[in-house]
Parts: sequence; structure tokens; C-alpha cells
Amino acid sequence: MSGAESSPTAVGHARVWAPEARTVDLHTDRVEPMRPVGGGWWEADSPLHDGSDYAFSVDGGPPRPDPRSPWQPHGVHGPSRAFDTGRHRWTDEGWAGVDSRGAVTYELHVGTFTPAGTLDAAIEHLEHLADLGVDLVELMPLAAFPGRHGWGYDGVALWAVHEAYGGPAALQRFVDAAHHHGLGVCLDVVYNHLGPSGNYLATFGPYFTDTHHTPWGSAVNLDASGSAEVRAFIVENALRWFAEFHVDALRLDAVHALADDSPRHLLAELSDTVAELSTRLGRPLSLVAESDENDARTVQPTAEGGLGMTGQWADDVHHALHAWLTGERHGYYVDFGPVEVLAHALTRVFVHEGGPSTFRGVPWGAPVPRDTDARRFVVFAANHDQIGNRAVGDRPASRVPDGVLAAGAAVVLLSPFSPMLFMGDEWGTRRPFPFFSDHQEPELAEAIRVGRTAEFAGHGWAELYGGEPEVPDPQAPGTVESARLDWSEPAAPTHARMLAWHRTLIALRRVLPGVLDGDLDATQVEHDSSGSWILVRRPGMVLVASIADGPVTVPLAGADSTTVLASWEPISRTAATITLPGAGAVVLTATRERS
Repeated sequence: MSGAESSPTAVGHARVWAPEARTVDLHTDRVEPMRPVGGGWWEADSPLHDGSDYAFSVDGGPPRPDPRSPWQPHGVHGPSRAFDTGRHRWTDEGWAGVDSRGAVTYELHVGTFTPAGTLDAAIEHLEHLADLGVDLVELMPLAAFPGRHGWGYDGVALWAVHEAYGGPAALQRFVDAAHHHGLGVCLDVVYNHLGPSGNYLATFGPYFTDTHHTPWGSAVNLDASGSAEVRAFIVENALRWFAEFHVDALRLDAVHALADDSPRHLLAELSDTVAELSTRLGRPLSLVAESDENDARTVQPTAEGGLGMTGQWADDVHHALHAWLTGERHGYYVDFGPVEVLAHALTRVFVHEGGPSTFRGVPWGAPVPRDTDARRFVVFAANHDQIGNRAVGDRPASRVPDGVLAAGAAVVLLSPFSPMLFMGDEWGTRRPFPFFSDHQEPELAEAIRVGRTAEFAGHGWAELYGGEPEVPDPQAPGTVESARLDWSEPAAPTHARMLAWHRTLIALRRVLPGVLDGDLDATQVEHDSSGSWILVRRPGMVLVASIADGPVTVPLAGADSTTVLASWEPISRTAATITLPGAGAVVLTATRERS
């Protein structure tokens, strides 16, 4: 139930949960005392109308935004605004939905995807994504956060849509337009913490607990006194995006930080509740978790003791691929790099399966059961974290030749997993994606500057960049401007070639049914001793990818390879070998029976 309860004549009567309050007042153009209605909830007698501004005062304190505010047009410190989600006239009645399993996902940051940085401006490029072959558009967090620009992971109004992006009505327009283009929409949501500026939840109730601690401080209260309403706050938030904004999936940020010792984990509760809504709506609804734990329990059914997520990000596949493509071994890449590690990741998902992790200094992870659908794991050559959490936000395209990028794209897009692209990578943009923020509090802005610089001291960054990196100032206007995509780039010959390569690879997913086979045992990998090439056998397909700077000849023994379906560079072949002139990839049909 949102902060304003629905009624036939207005958005509804203002309601707020404040279980320890003695008094609660509603502030509109006047001040109205609210009455307790049970369970720690308070309600006002006067209705709120669509577009009316309001706030709550607890025990005579200053007016604060609604914890379930649907709209924050005055910023995160200002009053909330009532929003009637029913006013949008949807045109997606025929939309059947999209399942995240096997889907090609495209991650974008609304603020830098276009020069205008709005959801309405992003609509203008949906045709580009549809032509690319994307199935699911993933939007980095939209929940209202401080300032105009930022990554969104410091959101504090979790029920609102950031005003600089266009507010809640713009999200409805975007989803409607995406469905018109045959594209599903995934929202990146952050339930594990709130940002430090504009977080007023503790004013109202026990939303946080010191029973657990996270990298951001006190944990969200999922298992201590008062946690039932906090859990409902999260579950109902998720249901709202699905039901009232028609989104198709949620990507859940860092679920390993959702500390929950209750008998039924929040994620399992969320999974079962979303499954019920999916049945009622008659379309698939997906939950995709980011988890650092290397534990397939995240995607195992709740009936079997799992958390029931539709999918989860598989960082080990990224690390293994990135380290192989670039040769980097600093930081958490220390256990990755050899081609054998990449082969392991492509056939077993997790590299750390309970053995030692050098970077963490402890044993980590567990093996993925062989009957797990590989399509439940989302993989990528890059994403916002893996680019933006580098010292200067540099992309792989700025460090390796195009042929190496082409090889990486082929491995990801034709893997047994669910592939994801980060905005601009489809044409090989070299524009960076550094971390940026727009905090108005001087002390907070300075703490972020100092923290970012300290984060990249050591850990091999100086060796990588040839000296201590000059970390961009997150608060500087030029930092966010540097991240904006240049939409003139795809027309340039080298970028157009990379874009065509991605389109070709994604199109192959539509014509090669074996590519969508999620059987881990149906993927076999071979490689050479020097690590210059890798050969991946999938049902009906052979992929050869090379990172060599000169010709390599790859044996095809045992594979009845016939037609060349796609090749980055012209190749030569015999009955038993194929020769690539350098870095790149080639895809062939294959009829060899699975061994």
C-alpha cells in the first residue's frame, strides 16, 4: 500500500507507518493532525489529489517526505507529490512479456545515455536497441537520489522516479514505448541500503537495525523488531513497479548485503509473491540478483530451499573473460587470466567453488549443480561496475584492439548463459564511464573525492596505468559529461563494423536453437597451451575466438563443421583446421553428436 491510499475521487487518504510516534501531522497548504488506525499506521481525513504536495511531521519535528513518496519534484529534501498511476493510458495490451532467462539484456544509465539524459530522450533510441536484437532494457537505478546526476545507488526515495529523468509519468511512457518496440524493461533496484543524504526513514520507524552491519553502516531491518512492515515496504515496492508501471524484471543490487536471519529470507518471500502476481497478470516477471556469494542457492526454487531468483549475475565469467582478453591481473583479477580459467567459467559458471580466493584471503563459493539452467546466469564483457569502478572509468575498447573486443563479444553472446551488453559497447565506444555524483553538502562531496582517490592507491593500479592514476573528481561537471554517449559514433566505419558484428551475433541466437540450450553439459571448451585461442562447442555450433596478434591455426578434429555463419576477419580452412589471421572470432555450424 503506497503512502496515499486509493479512493474513487482522489489519489487517496495520506497514510504513513510511524509505530513509535506520539503525534503525526500532514503538511499540505495547511497542517492537519493524523489519527492512528492500528499497526503503527496513521491516516489523514482529508484526501490527497493528484499533483498535490505533502509531507509528514512526526512528534512536532520538521516536515519530511513520505517514505513511500511516489514523486519528489523538489528534490529528496523537499515535500512529496501525490501521483495517480492510473492516469496513464497504456497501449501495451498485447504485450506478452519477456523472460529474463536467455534474454539479451542491455544495461543503460538514463542520465548519460543521451545528451538530454531523460527517459523521454531515451525513447528516441529504442529503435536502435530493437534493431540490435535486444530483448530486455535494464535501467540503472531510478529511485530519487540527491542532486541532478549520479549512478543512482545512493537513492533515498525508493518509490519515486528521479525528477531529472522525467519523474514517474516519464517511466510509464518509456515502458509503454519499449513494449511497442518489442522490448522488455528491467529496473535496477537497491534494497540493501539508502544513500547518506535525504534518508529520513529512521524518523518514521525502525527501518534499520544494528543487529547487522553492511559496508554502508546499519543494515536494513529485515529480522528485528518492526521488520514485518519494513519487509512489506520492500515487497510492495517491487509489486508496484510490475503492476503499475508494467516493468518486466527487477535487478536486485548486492543481495548478499540483505542480512536476514528470519525463518524465511526476504528474497524467498519476494520471489513467491512476484510469482503469484505473474500468474495474475498472465506474463513472466523476473527477479535477477547481483550476488557476491557464488552460491547457486540464489536461483534455486523456494520449494527446494532456494531463494527463487529468476537469475543472477555471474561475475566470475566476466573476470575470467576480461583477464584473458586484457592480460590484467591486478586486484580481484589475481585468480583469473589463464585460458584454463576461462574454460572453467564457461562450463561451470563459478571459478571459486569452495576453494581459496587469493583476493579475499578465504575459501569462497560452491559448485553449481549440473542440472541448473545456465540461462539463469547473466554474463557480460563489461557493465557499469566493471567499467566505473576502475580508476578512470576506462572501457576495454580503450585498451585492446577491435579484434579482441569482437572475440569477447562472441564468447558472451553465444555462451550458454544470458548475455548482457553495457550501453555503447555494441559499437565499441571508447568514452569512459567514471563514477560521478552531485552532492550539495561540501563535507560529503569532499569525503567522496578523498574516498575515490584512496580506493585506487595500490592494488596494482599504478602498474596498469603506468603511474598513479589521476582519478576523476566525481563532483566535477566534466566527469559526468565525459560519460555521455556520442550518438554520431555508430556511423563511423570502425564503430559501424563493431555494431554490425553485434547484430550478427545476436541474430544467430534466433536461428541456432542450440544457443539457447541452458544445459551446462552441452558446452565443451578446448584451447591451446599458449592461451591465444579458445574453441567453444555448443549444440549445432562451434565458436573459435582468438586474441592473438598474428595468425593462429585451430584444429577442428571431431567436429563436422560446415557453414561459416559469421567471421570477424576472412579466414582460411581445411577439412580439419581453421586459420584466423589475428584477433577475432568465427562461428560455424556443427553436426557432431554430443559426447
